[in-house]
Amino acid sequence: MIHVERLTKRYGERVAVRDLSFSVKKGEVVGFLGPNGAGKSTTLRMLTGFLEPSAGTIRIGDVDALAHPIEARRQIGYMPEAVPLYPEMRIEEYLAYRARLKGVARRDVKRKVDAALEKARVADVRSRIIGQLSKGYKQRVGLADALVADPPLLVLDEPTAGLDPNQIRQVRDLVRSLAGEHTVLLSTHILPEVEAACGRVLILHKGELKLEGETSSIRMTMGGESASLLSVVGRGARGAFESALLGTPGVRRVVDAHDLEGGLVRLRVEAEGRPEIAEEVFRAVASAGLVLRELRSEAISLEDVFAQITTHDTGEAEPAASGGDGSVSADSSGGAEAPSGEAPSGEGDAS
Repeated sequence: MIHVERLTKRYGERVAVRDLSFSVKKGEVVGFLGPNGAGKSTTLRMLTGFLEPSAGTIRIGDVDALAHPIEARRQIGYMPEAVPLYPEMRIEEYLAYRARLKGVARRDVKRKVDAALEKARVADVRSRIIGQLSKGYKQRVGLADALVADPPLLVLDEPTAGLDPNQIRQVRDLVRSLAGEHTVLLSTHILPEVEAACGRVLILHKGELKLEGETSSIRMTMGGESASLLSVVGRGARGAFESALLGTPGVRRVVDAHDLEGGLVRLRVEAEGRPEIAEEVFRAVASAGLVLRELRSEAISLEDVFAQITTHDTGEAEPAASGGDGSVSADSSGGAEAPSGEAPSGEGDAS
């Protein structure tokens, strides 16, 4: 559904995205990750037609997005982080208006609006005025907008930003329900959300693709190598524990260490993914004369992988032209124009 090859974007001498290549298959839900300044926002804006690449190619389905941008946009439903809605309109009125802007035939508008309302789970408030809705419902209206033309590809930019835990769970379940029928590219900073909703992830760092793979398997790798994570709790000086652990063959590094009450110290250790590694750590700690109170294996999370890859991030923001703060950014417009004017500028569709 998406095929990107050697995509590059320069702002003067600064390269925001460098030689980026990846593909997303039809029906996949893919997480698009990276720290601030990684190039996510710039990449999404190139995919949805807001920015022209400095080099490279983009195909959306069978369409060359650079040669035929309008045709490519018709296949995309884009939900920006700050959804630009018209607060004075009722939900179904707004969606009907957006459907017409997106080229939906007049005879199909009602059917498409009804389907989008059901998929986004806002059919029960379809007659409500948008400005009176809670943040969670406004996010769902934004998703209904992205769905109303029934595009094969959905690009969702921080769809759970600002929501409470129950609303996050509802949106996450909704995204999962779209898999198969739609291809979803989901950009978010909430890594547990990615683990719960996405089958595959792409991790960017400093404008380059650093890691991609299935969510279930990528958690079991650190930089492409089999790894395990051990939690060690004992009594003694933290430095003595670190020395003993780092002197153990197969231990790569101590990824976290802090003192607990009662003179205890807890350390998390990244090590080779061998079953016997825990026994070797136990012997090393005992040989150093340290008191071991707890030793257990922990599951490697996507957060652990993300942290390893992006440890040396400079924290620089992306240029203002790509969203300003470097995050997968919201559109700066509030969509405040009257319905008789242009569509809200945060939309990545045929309008």
